[in-house]
Amino acid sequence: MNDFEGLTALVTGGASGIGRATAELLAARGARVAVLDLDPSTVGGPLIGLRADVTDDASVRAAVDAAAAQLGADGVLDVLVNNAGIGAQGTVEDNTDDEWHRVFDVNVVGMVRTARATLPHLRRSRHAAIVNTCSIAATAGLPQRALYGATKGAVLSLTLAMAADHLSEGIRVNCVNPGTADTPWIGRLLDSAADPAAERAALEARQPTGRLVSAAEVAGAIAYLASPLSGATTGTSLAVDGGMQGLRLRPAAR
Repeated sequence: MNDFEGLTALVTGGASGIGRATAELLAARGARVAVLDLDPSTVGGPLIGLRADVTDDASVRAAVDAAAAQLGADGVLDVLVNNAGIGAQGTVEDNTDDEWHRVFDVNVVGMVRTARATLPHLRRSRHAAIVNTCSIAATAGLPQRALYGATKGAVLSLTLAMAADHLSEGIRVNCVNPGTADTPWIGRLLDSAADPAAERAALEARQPTGRLVSAAEVAGAIAYLASPLSGATTGTSLAVDGGMQGLRLRPAAR
């Protein structure tokens, strides 16, 4: 497919995991892609790697402007994938105020900063689209995910508000809601578990497909939402969760 031919894209948190898979897929489908990340050292051609800290407004604005210049589209950006985020574990009792502020600063306000810096460039595009990486945690109650789920619930609401605000400007805004994805963060959680194999089996078992979601599968959904072929899709959350949100399967007969 070459539906992104001639377009430019910016992916935050694009050095690994879902962000990296998305950046590579958009590039394969014709886009010129810049990746913003705290550590872009592993990012190579055809991607452009730029350092940015989404908790620092000046850092974000400088990186977005540099991306627009280096992508060579006269300052136009067509696609923003707001993917940078961090995880958090625990019940509502288990994290300090500082940790709540830190995770919200990255997962929610970080998206605000990036969108705010990118909007002037998106307004110059005829195919402008923003895709926010949300989570199944926004629509389903998951144990030990109070803080993380709260941030992703905010991302879902933010997506809808942004879609309403910018529709008249020709900017579509959607989000993708992955289930438990096989990413480096999940890998670190499994490595820290008392029994990593049992913990992985439990995570896989709660998804109807019986396996974790792959980064490539989430990237495919992001590309669908960002594509000019999806010009009538805005204000939508697309679940990529192996049926976790919507299906209630009966146990297999013994």
